[in-house]
Amino acid sequence: MSQKGYLIAEAKVTDLAAYDIYKGLAQAAIAHYGGQYLVRGGNSEVLEGKWTPPQRMVIVEFESIEQARRFYHSTEYQAARKARETAAEMNMLVIAGVDNLV
Repeated sequence: MSQKGYLIAEAKVTDLAAYDIYKGLAQAAIAHYGGQYLVRGGNSEVLEGKWTPPQRMVIVEFESIEQARRFYHSTEYQAARKARETAAEMNMLVIAGVDNLV
């Protein structure tokens, strides 16, 4: 059984109208690759350390880290990235989840 893959993105939106186009394209690509949003925006609060609260944080769960990579490199998501070029500054990573031990 493979570990789930989590895509974590931090966005600083600079153009709301263009970002809305990106969101629509990204949401369709995420759904196509079986991703599920766990966090999409929302309020955040720093509890410890020197972390600067992000303007927008997104966490998406995929069935595996390989599936998250397929989503990211897909033609569908590359079109979304192109639409986002002038809409936001983005930091993104993919990380493997923990194995569920019973």
